[in-house]
Amino acid sequence: MPLFIVRCVDKPDSLDLRLLTRERHLAYLAKDVVVKIAGPMLDQLGQPMGSLLIIEAADLAAAEHAAANDPYAQAGLFAEVEVRPYRLAIGAFA
Repeated sequence: MPLFIVRCVDKPDSLDLRLLTRERHLAYLAKDVVVKIAGPMLDQLGQPMGSLLIIEAADLAAAEHAAANDPYAQAGLFAEVEVRPYRLAIGAFA
């Protein structure tokens, strides 16, 4: 199945919203998305300032749908979301 990068940048001063929505976000990813890797992007102080995921999806439209239905996106956490096709060249997923 094709791979896609989902790169999301949080709105400024949104850490409280991220923390409030985190459990629903994690549950959604565990149930509804085939995730290869995922985690928060960090600012210079080590605080979350966005998300980076590599997911499997049937096509770009399905990957965009998965990103749009993430509880973080639904809560309005993100200032920017980018979904791009990806091909693994070096390394392996666990």
